[in-house]
Amino acid sequence: MKLWQQQLSGPTDPARDANWQDPPPRKGFFTDTSICIGCKACEVACKEWNDVPEDGLGLLGSSYDNTGQLGASTWRHVAFVEQSRERIEAARESGRRQAVELGMPTMGPPAPDAPPLRRATAFDVSGAPPTGLPLAGPGTSASVDGAGWADRDASGLSGPGGPSGASALSGDRTDLTGLSGEFAAEPVPATIPDGAPAAETPDFRWLIASDVCKHCTHAGCLDVCPTGSLFRTEFGTVVVQDDICNGCGYCVAACPFGVIERRTTPPQADGSPRKTAVVNEGIAQKCTLCYDRIGAGQQPACAQTCPTTSIQFGDLSDMRRRAQARVEALHAQGYTEARLYGANPDDGVGGTGSVFLLLDEPEVYGLPPDPIVTTHDLPDIFRKAGYAGLAMLGIGVASFIGRRS
Repeated sequence: MKLWQQQLSGPTDPARDANWQDPPPRKGFFTDTSICIGCKACEVACKEWNDVPEDGLGLLGSSYDNTGQLGASTWRHVAFVEQSRERIEAARESGRRQAVELGMPTMGPPAPDAPPLRRATAFDVSGAPPTGLPLAGPGTSASVDGAGWADRDASGLSGPGGPSGASALSGDRTDLTGLSGEFAAEPVPATIPDGAPAAETPDFRWLIASDVCKHCTHAGCLDVCPTGSLFRTEFGTVVVQDDICNGCGYCVAACPFGVIERRTTPPQADGSPRKTAVVNEGIAQKCTLCYDRIGAGQQPACAQTCPTTSIQFGDLSDMRRRAQARVEALHAQGYTEARLYGANPDDGVGGTGSVFLLLDEPEVYGLPPDPIVTTHDLPDIFRKAGYAGLAMLGIGVASFIGRRS
């Protein structure tokens, strides 16, 4: 596309805007925080595959978190948030209010020519700690018939009110070694049904979420990079080229999520400075969505290692459909606090390549409620500047004519 044809905000195909010819479908994440168990396998896998250096081994003292936030040496960050009964009730009320005011969830029956919704690979989650939420639902289990499948008793699963909450999985035939092929999703209601059961409110719960770079449709970091170090891949993701980055830090200020950061050498465990520098010190670093792996037809390391399918990877359109289906399933079971983040292509960044299912307001997870890319308001700024210029010109002309008369 020509420069003047490229959009500064709103829905678009970022790969085509970057002049990729016939790019593949845009790829992305769906992170379902309702089934995250906080194992941090994603953090470890990310560091192992991408050779991300260690960034601190001590706990923060406020939770089980030892990293605090995303950064140059933390491309996946697992947050732990404690909640009381009062906060849980407030979250459910705010989610219920959003569902009424915004018409969410809005997913209806798929179009006749829409591809079937792929079910996530099934894993044995019978040993997962109680989360107060059902581990079953669209994108979290599979039900197939055929030889070689073992019946699984879901009585050991933790859910609302105890083992009975896992009844949605009872009778499923689940292969614990992984699944392949196409699986049709179970139908879900198009809207929240009237009189949906009220889920039991626990006295306490953990909100556990694995955060990652959002790979925005309109990426502020990419827009301000003066060297071309940041580039848009054919998959619609945003990647840093280490050997081109000059460490200016413009991208750090431009990111509305605070994801990208210049790498520094962390101190030793006792607080003393390290004698050797880390790799790429001073260079901006962030998640690449494992560009090397997805280019070879593999999943990103974090999605590959996630034991509960909380992190799912695929075509972004499928991820958004799966996320909407999961929200509807949770709302139908009374968990009205469930909501999506990053799935709206009309938001301030044009939608993100990483969609999240949250169980409370974004601020609770340390996410901005209304992220806006720096270029979002440029058309309005130019328009207002033009109006101001015309107004000043008019005043000048009127003043000149007044003097002549």
